[in-house]
Amino acid sequence: MTSFVHVEQPNEHPGVVRAGRVAQSVTLAARNFDGARGTAALLLAAIVSALLVVANQVIDTWTEGHLLAAWIVMWAVGFAALALLASPARTAGQRIRGQLNTWAAERKQDAADEQLWNVALTDARVMADISRAMSAGAAAGVNVSARAQRLMRADY
Repeated sequence: MTSFVHVEQPNEHPGVVRAGRVAQSVTLAARNFDGARGTAALLLAAIVSALLVVANQVIDTWTEGHLLAAWIVMWAVGFAALALLASPARTAGQRIRGQLNTWAAERKQDAADEQLWNVALTDARVMADISRAMSAGAAAGVNVSARAQRLMRADY
């Protein structure tokens, strides 16, 4: 007598499903990440650790009898620095991050302008469009960047 066994196999491996969920949660967390807060925390930790090193140097000059008082003073300096410097460190971190974002955007724009210019040097239609746009901008009183004017004079 012959008997057949039909075993239902899952279409997806449970480990692969779990890894997919982890990857999805990591990408969601990356989208919600606030870089300014992390930068501020790193800057604050650097400042506080520098203050603690200075406090430790002062403590090393004291005699053994005042060791407990010295540790109390050092930790008081550390906690005071954390409390007083958190807001300035966050502000400095945001300012640095904003400047870096501005710099990156300017570099990206310069690269795009350079690429468009290289295309314009090989295609007269693109050069005519750029020239027409600069003329219309000048007539409308729009300030054309010095870099664009320099490129127009140098290469055309």
